[in-house]
Amino acid sequence: MKLPMFIADAFTVTAFRGNPAAVCLLNGTLDEDTHQEIAREMNLSETAFIKKLQPTDNFTQSSRFGLRWFTPVSEVPLCGHATLASAAVLFHKIGNTNSTLTFVTLSGELKARRADDGIVLDFPLYPTFPQVAIGDTLVQDIRYSPDTRNLLVRLSDSYNRSFLETLRVNTETLPQIENTVKVTGLILTLKGEPGGQTPAYDFYSRYFAPWIGVAEDPVTGSTHTILGPYWSEQLGKKEMRAFQCSRRGGRLDVSLRPDGRVDLKGGVAVVLEGTLAA
Repeated sequence: MKLPMFIADAFTVTAFRGNPAAVCLLNGTLDEDTHQEIAREMNLSETAFIKKLQPTDNFTQSSRFGLRWFTPVSEVPLCGHATLASAAVLFHKIGNTNSTLTFVTLSGELKARRADDGIVLDFPLYPTFPQVAIGDTLVQDIRYSPDTRNLLVRLSDSYNRSFLETLRVNTETLPQIENTVKVTGLILTLKGEPGGQTPAYDFYSRYFAPWIGVAEDPVTGSTHTILGPYWSEQLGKKEMRAFQCSRRGGRLDVSLRPDGRVDLKGGVAVVLEGTLAA
């Protein structure tokens, strides 16, 4: 079986920045084990599989597709950057003629629409709940998202972006420290410095998910379904600009909508196109 395969850097317009995702187009069925084996072979934080929903569908004219995401070790229920990469492949490489695409996923229907300077994802919002801080770390707030099993830790406002970028996190020990399966990801976030950076960002973040085989994810769309409502409440804003401070780095525009969902906008650079023999 020969499968069309792409690698795209999401939440950036520059190659080798942002977050790379593999995107695989499925013209037929693929058994469960092969999904995971391909993701392990790609060895990126996520591999996305786009599937036709009906026999008469095609990747150029249809507007609804199935979409699944796999890390090298497991399937995950939601992934932002691999969804953005999938939409970019369909729009810009396959030449899909629609202005909006709908993906049927484990997290329900997700939409991706064309924009002048990128692609906008329509994602759900996930609330967080306060947690008790332990120890003497300079932490401003701790929240937990039961829907996504992510722990959000807001660092003290006394820290700046440089501190977050250079902070060393021992991800190897995290699964041993937290082994209750209640947490599968750790978000570190920091208030932005509107007057000190060009362009200005409202908030910064980093994301660690060794519980699912991803030591640090370079730029994570799904975490902004949590960060968006949190920082909207903290800053009193509905429109925000975010930056994820990994080594590769990536920018997102976050817009909270009246219908209780969030728009995440970002660019994509497709860096590889080929065929996988499976």
